[in-house]
Amino acid sequence: MRIIETVWITLSDGCRLAARMWLPDAPGPVPAILEYLPYRRRDRHRGDDAILHPALAEAGYAAVRVDMRGAGDSDGLMNDEYTPQEWSDACEVIAWIAAQPWCAGAVGMIGISWSGFNALQIAALRPPALKAIVTACSTDDRYADDMHYMGGVLLNDNLQYGATLFTWTPTPPDPDIVGDGWRDIWLERLQAMDQPPPARWMRHAVRDDYWRSGSVCEDYAAVQVPVLAVGGWADGYTNTVLRLLENLPGPRKGLIGPWGHAFPHIATPGPQIDFIGYVTRWFDHWLKGERTGIMDEPMLTCWMQEAEPARARYPARRGRWVAERRWPAESPGARILHLAAGGLQPAASPPFAITVCSPATTGIASGEWCPYGWGPDMPGDQREDDAGSACFDGPVADTSLQILGRPIINIELAADRPQAMIAVRLNAVGPDGASIRITYGLLNLTQRNGHDRCEPLVPGGHYTVRLPLKAVAFELPAGFRLRVAVSTAYWPLAAPLPTRAVVTLYAGSVELPLRNDIIDPCAAPDLGAPRSPAPVPARVLVPPQRGRLRLVRDMDDGDTTLEVARNLGALMLEETGLRLDALGRETYRVNALDPLSASSEAVRSAGFQRGDWQARLEVTTRLSADHDGWRLESSLDAFDHDRAIFSRRWEDYFPFFPGARPGGEVS
Repeated sequence: MRIIETVWITLSDGCRLAARMWLPDAPGPVPAILEYLPYRRRDRHRGDDAILHPALAEAGYAAVRVDMRGAGDSDGLMNDEYTPQEWSDACEVIAWIAAQPWCAGAVGMIGISWSGFNALQIAALRPPALKAIVTACSTDDRYADDMHYMGGVLLNDNLQYGATLFTWTPTPPDPDIVGDGWRDIWLERLQAMDQPPPARWMRHAVRDDYWRSGSVCEDYAAVQVPVLAVGGWADGYTNTVLRLLENLPGPRKGLIGPWGHAFPHIATPGPQIDFIGYVTRWFDHWLKGERTGIMDEPMLTCWMQEAEPARARYPARRGRWVAERRWPAESPGARILHLAAGGLQPAASPPFAITVCSPATTGIASGEWCPYGWGPDMPGDQREDDAGSACFDGPVADTSLQILGRPIINIELAADRPQAMIAVRLNAVGPDGASIRITYGLLNLTQRNGHDRCEPLVPGGHYTVRLPLKAVAFELPAGFRLRVAVSTAYWPLAAPLPTRAVVTLYAGSVELPLRNDIIDPCAAPDLGAPRSPAPVPARVLVPPQRGRLRLVRDMDDGDTTLEVARNLGALMLEETGLRLDALGRETYRVNALDPLSASSEAVRSAGFQRGDWQARLEVTTRLSADHDGWRLESSLDAFDHDRAIFSRRWEDYFPFFPGARPGGEVS
């Protein structure tokens, strides 16, 4: 295998993109696999995603990692994600790769998160040389299933991920690659950051054209190439795989494990699998034309989670692999249970009136929207959140029940305020009373008629809402009971509304998508034991730390503070001699009786050092609210050594109902 540290790909407009390549020791041209990156291709935070590329080269592929325009060592500017420029450049890169003498003309794409998103988006443009993709931990719907909004409810991940992106988008290029002009390039990137990413996303509070762009669900038929879609039940992107299997017109396969936001050979919770071998079989079939048998296997393979005590971190999840020959699968149909004054019942009950006005801290056991699995970021025992919710319990199950798909909640309700939200959780309650979250969903009730509009509630008016919960595979064992828990807050996963709405529930039902392996029995394939080549050589100077670290409650005034670590740590990357620091934290505060007191703050820093070259970025974003809207305060500072070379401040205001009050940048 031959590694080429930097190759310049010149685009039609003269912009040069920096690439790193792993070429196999193989006679003649070979197929290629592209990862198209928004971050620095040579810097690895943990050293584990880059290890795919040497393995792909060993399997006979040219593996290519490319810094997209404005990222890493590439030319140009970038200040937003998923843009037509990003996709157009990628199509040129694919054509360039296919035309190289070492390439056989067939190109695949692989990516996770942002690179998983753009693999789908670029596939929809149908560049001729692109023959197959692997998309992991991604979405086909940028509004419904990304880190910004869930059911129209603003997520605090919009703030924390926005702070991360604000830090890593305008990073400096490497002087060893671009030369003495690195500082001018860096300053140009910093100046191009015209607004904080969280502000851009909050300007689009409904599903408008901004979110439709790049959402392949707008036209599934545009994606013709074979797609291997990979996800994890612990990840934030749990719905994508099943939707792609149901809607894509071409060859497709889905794989969902118990994993967080990571590739399956290194992801936690386990078990991990031989993902390198699985991906190699996929590309061998579609790029080399070899009979690997992978397309003879079931369309969907997933981990059926089994009940176990809830923990904030799992080394592995209890369960087993199951498979479906096709998706949607043949099934016994949905089981419908009805909400009633006495709990969950198989038959519709007379109307009731149950009010819920949750403490603003309800949701403290939620875990994170997008767990990575290597810190305490999973949902815990739900009993505290259940106490702040209206709960409907079913009877004790006398046989096990397999749920696979998206449960759907239908509720008739009223609210006493023009705006309100509901969070609905489907829980498994054990004989000891412990409550395990199976899945959940959020709904901004002002978007009850569609996420493309925002309509105030008429206080006291009755509304019927339909809320699909997140996709899940879970087996409810005999001796457990199902619980539907409805709350009006889900902090800090959701940014709290500033008023305590009282919501009255009158009727409802839950549709459970059941699985029955007797109808169409199908054995899961052997996914193998995980194997990972040696990671990028690095010395850990500051160990990584991630997840919810500390919960503090003031017993005198009821204030609650949650502290979250977002530290990727500090590494000395031995092959490039670079010290990379990536540190972050979040602080969420609220008073249980006063949601108007809520604030969310994310702080990030990224540092780069080699010899006497030192560059550092620092970002702070803070979200608060008044009765009319959100206030977002942001700052971006850059340092050459310890001397500030760039500083900018923003203050933005976003009315809950547009037109209520003006706002904008005041720096």
